[in-house]
Amino acid sequence: MSIHGMHGGRMRAYYEEQKARGHKTDAHTVRRVIASFRPYKMQVLLVLGAILTTTLLGLINPLMIQRILDDAIFARRDMHLLFIYVAIMVVTPIVSGIVGVGQSYLNNTIGQNVMRDFRNRLYSHLQRMSLRFFTSTRTGEIQSRLSNDVGGVQNVVTNTAPSIISNLSTTISTVIAMFIVSPLLTFVSLGLLPLFLWITYKVGNIRRETSKETQKSMAELTAMMQETLSVSGILLMKTFGRQEYARERFENENQHLAKLEIRQQMIGRWFFMFIGIFFSITPAIVYLIAGWQIIQHVNFLGQPLSLGAIVTFTTLQSRLFFPIGQLLNIQVEIQGALALFERIFEYLDLPIEIKDKPEALELKPEEVKGDVRFQNVTFTYKGQSNAETSDPGLNGNAPRELHHTALHSVSFTIKPGQLAALVGPSGAGKTTTTYLLPRLYDVDSGSVQIDGHDVRDISLNSLSELIGMVTQETYLFHASIRENLLYAKQDATEEEIIAATKAAAIHDRIMELENGYDTVVGERGYKLSGGEKQRIAIARVILKNPRILILDEATSALDTHSERLIQAALDPLMKGRTTIAIAHRLSTILAADLILVMDKGRIVEQGTHQELLAKGGLYAHLYNEQFVHTHGITA
Repeated sequence: MSIHGMHGGRMRAYYEEQKARGHKTDAHTVRRVIASFRPYKMQVLLVLGAILTTTLLGLINPLMIQRILDDAIFARRDMHLLFIYVAIMVVTPIVSGIVGVGQSYLNNTIGQNVMRDFRNRLYSHLQRMSLRFFTSTRTGEIQSRLSNDVGGVQNVVTNTAPSIISNLSTTISTVIAMFIVSPLLTFVSLGLLPLFLWITYKVGNIRRETSKETQKSMAELTAMMQETLSVSGILLMKTFGRQEYARERFENENQHLAKLEIRQQMIGRWFFMFIGIFFSITPAIVYLIAGWQIIQHVNFLGQPLSLGAIVTFTTLQSRLFFPIGQLLNIQVEIQGALALFERIFEYLDLPIEIKDKPEALELKPEEVKGDVRFQNVTFTYKGQSNAETSDPGLNGNAPRELHHTALHSVSFTIKPGQLAALVGPSGAGKTTTTYLLPRLYDVDSGSVQIDGHDVRDISLNSLSELIGMVTQETYLFHASIRENLLYAKQDATEEEIIAATKAAAIHDRIMELENGYDTVVGERGYKLSGGEKQRIAIARVILKNPRILILDEATSALDTHSERLIQAALDPLMKGRTTIAIAHRLSTILAADLILVMDKGRIVEQGTHQELLAKGGLYAHLYNEQFVHTHGITA
């Protein structure tokens, strides 16, 4: 199975282990699937009862045929008895049908509940994965596991398990009844069944491998669609004129998927055709042997055959063909479904890197001062490059496969209420530093502390309430402005929303829109300008009212007017909060209480603007290069 875009070394190790273990994992996978039905064991017992009831009812009519022919008609010529037998034959399918409808309802209820549980478990588990997982896994791959793979096992979960039990019970009960009527004819009818079972097993293994390949291709196609048909993808594709390239890629993968689907559907068709032919001609063989027994007066095991016995046997035999065919075909389907279950369980088995300790601290925002301290922090991106340049979690670029130590023994202290500006060349580790405070990643060594508490000792929910982030790439949902704002605080009042947007200098602009706060912003907020999106993001953080603010200013690409508006929105946002800002603007740097100068993952200088200029080090060089020479600004 492909490990493209998977979870680095852990996924490689997982696949190597699976490959080494081979199909020995089948039994374990089946046990896990069965375990998913445990919450619904009472409903399952009702289904089993319904199946056994319909199975036994299904034997009544074939046996009644023998009673009608041999007893009521030829032996006794009794109309009263004939009416009784016929009445039984009429009532039996009615009762069986009613029970079958109830069973079908329970089947679907149980199956859909199990499918719901699988989707919930998978979504919940993925939500708890660290940012590292999402930076090394394509969104389309994740979507494919949630939709294609889970959807692919729906029929197996909903219908296959009851079908196996129903067909198996029908087969066993019918074979017993056939054997009672005629052992010889039973052996003749079922003589080749062991061979068919063996061939079915082989066909199932082939279907399993093809199913894996099909799901891989489907995941690739889903990822391709997600990447190229999103707003960002379309913009990139159109501006670079790559529509033809994207179309060819899609058509080639789509053709590959179509061939795999055809192959998957055709696997074993010749084999099942031969099974169908055998089952179709078997009644003729039965009539031949039965006729020979009667004509030659041969009694096998001392059992003479009557006309009623022959008709009953052929009726039972015809009743047997469908469940046996279903069982043989189900075995093939199960092999394919196991491949999908394995893909689902692969994600469910991925370890949660960042999670709460058993006795994690619950800190209330009003009790937190906002003292931030990094002590000898070292951090390495395992399996991908520096988040500063390649972390798509918030900045949107794809990771490179390598190990890169982003921070080396970083230490600094930010006092409550201070504004700390992170400055330095690209790739210095600024964004990485901001990712460690809210535990988007965990440090390799050292500690990150809030008010003296290691962030690893604080509950994740509590930590998320304490910290607010405004990132370079503003993400808005395809929803109304109001819904995007309420994402920060679901119970916010209209007055609070308006107060936040006014503080962010965006309220007046919102009111100019046709639907005001009910205006739908479009995919990723593309109906709004960059400055408008940024100010809505700022209003969202103001509404959250965090104690600690992480700010990655993104004003370099905006016009002067938008930049001034955003700066005006940032001033009240930072007031009274401990703020860590990756500074792109001179005004932010000059306003900072503490400037942390980073280079190659280390804090090389720290102090105020004047102190650092006086040192004549890296900060002075960056200041002269970016502001003095470029903008003609003097200190």
